Amino acid sequence: MHTLGYTAVPVLLKYLSHAQALGLDCAAARQAAGLSAECLADNGQRVPSEQHERLLEHLLGQSADPLFGLHAARHVQPGSWSVLGYITMNCATLGEAMARILPYERLVGDMGTSRIDNRGDQVCLSWHCRHPHQPVRRHLIENVLASWLHYARWIAGVEHSPAEVHLEHALPAGCRVEDYQRVFGCPVLFEQPHSALLVPGDYLRLPLRQADAGLLRALEAHALGLLDRLEDDQPLPLRVRAVLREMLRDGLPGKERVAARFHMTPRTLQRHLQAAGTSYQAILDQLRRELAEHYLRHDDLPIQDIASYLGFGEPRSFHRSFKQWTGQTPGEYRQRQR
Repeated sequence: MHTLGYTAVPVLLKYLSHAQALGLDCAAARQAAGLSAECLADNGQRVPSEQHERLLEHLLGQSADPLFGLHAARHVQPGSWSVLGYITMNCATLGEAMARILPYERLVGDMGTSRIDNRGDQVCLSWHCRHPHQPVRRHLIENVLASWLHYARWIAGVEHSPAEVHLEHALPAGCRVEDYQRVFGCPVLFEQPHSALLVPGDYLRLPLRQADAGLLRALEAHALGLLDRLEDDQPLPLRVRAVLREMLRDGLPGKERVAARFHMTPRTLQRHLQAAGTSYQAILDQLRRELAEHYLRHDDLPIQDIASYLGFGEPRSFHRSFKQWTGQTPGEYRQRQR
């Protein structure tokens, strides 16, 4: 099982722009995801990726567009990737821009990781999504790959296409390969080992129309500062939550291990959390509840596996805690979400 992370607010705006173009109720979508208008107006905000997923789930449920994520990519702008977007547009060539993706992509979020591989006379730019659940995973992958292409065409001022596009999932029911080829302008292959754009090596030498070496240096210095503060600029309760979410992958951590990450004793950590109006146990319970509700919305995850992942020694303990949190058993909650 995986642990979801965070998403920068600008990433979400492509989906909301497409939803608005389709006439969907964006206010209802924000409410379903627990996102305020004020939060979405602040491009420096990062939100839990659970909210990203809930937003997409709601929009997919309301939209009649089976390729919502793919089509939302047409709304990409430089700011869609925070400062990384502006860094890439100020590089000298498309190859230099691609090389900046890996070092700075954490500023955009950690919902997936990119990789660049040379394959003879081609370069493979792949994206590995961390969200396991369909259909959200498919729409995320298609949006990322199509956004890369739309943005590369814009910053280079050309309408070039990849040699091929590979998608790990099958062709969705009711969709045609031609629907994808119309967007990517090249052959699109499904059920591939990885989702990727295969780009002719010659494209890497394409000059970018707004290259500015001086501005690029300033932007990279700013980005490095943001990376350094990515953890430290968060209030302690949020940082404790992030550490707990990471450690839950290996079982429920003890308070001592968490405190050690902040170079504190457990007593000192608890004192700082009390000063912030919360406690270690309250943060842990809230995180467990949110993750439990998230996983219970997906039928492919057995309840006993969810209990184990959240650090409960046995399913009965999980059932008891979940009922205290929500007034429902896990099975009742899952049934009502269908």
